[in-house]
Amino acid sequence: MDELVARADLSLCARCAYYFFVWSVYRKMAKEVMMTPAGLRALEAELEELKTVRRTDVAEKIKVARGFGDLSENSEYDEAKNEQGQIESRIAELEAMLKHVKVIDNETLDLDTVSVGTHVKVVDEDGEEEEYDITGSAEANPLKGRISDESPVGAGLVGRHAGEVADITLPNGAVIQYKVLEITRSVL
Repeated sequence: MDELVARADLSLCARCAYYFFVWSVYRKMAKEVMMTPAGLRALEAELEELKTVRRTDVAEKIKVARGFGDLSENSEYDEAKNEQGQIESRIAELEAMLKHVKVIDNETLDLDTVSVGTHVKVVDEDGEEEEYDITGSAEANPLKGRISDESPVGAGLVGRHAGEVADITLPNGAVIQYKVLEITRSVL
């Protein structure tokens, strides 16, 4: 990692941003990252794509932009360098996640309690039923019904049994109640 940052084609600003980003990522990622086997494969595929295809593409953009002349007024060069910084930051983030990943074994899940890797059906105090897949934070996508075990709703449901009621405090301060109706394996 340091040999990449020391390369002459990274500006001082890009190196500082990169070091700060890597430091913050490692600070956040020191904890275990829970993930399904499919989520792990997706992260590994993204990392491979970034390292092999995107790095090469951005290196070519930088090479072409250098040919346009004076780098101090070259917006194509600046844009390519920014893109390079974003790619390197994402690579560092993915590598940090993969160092601390714990893959959930769907076959050994305890379906008596809500945990990462389970699908839970709940009903709120208004009688409205909702369904969620409980995931690790790296795989969460609330628009698809995948909520993190670290989110307010996810954290409030984890550890509950079918029939239990969870009081969940939302970020806006409101408290909602969910009764757990059913716990099954997630099909992620």
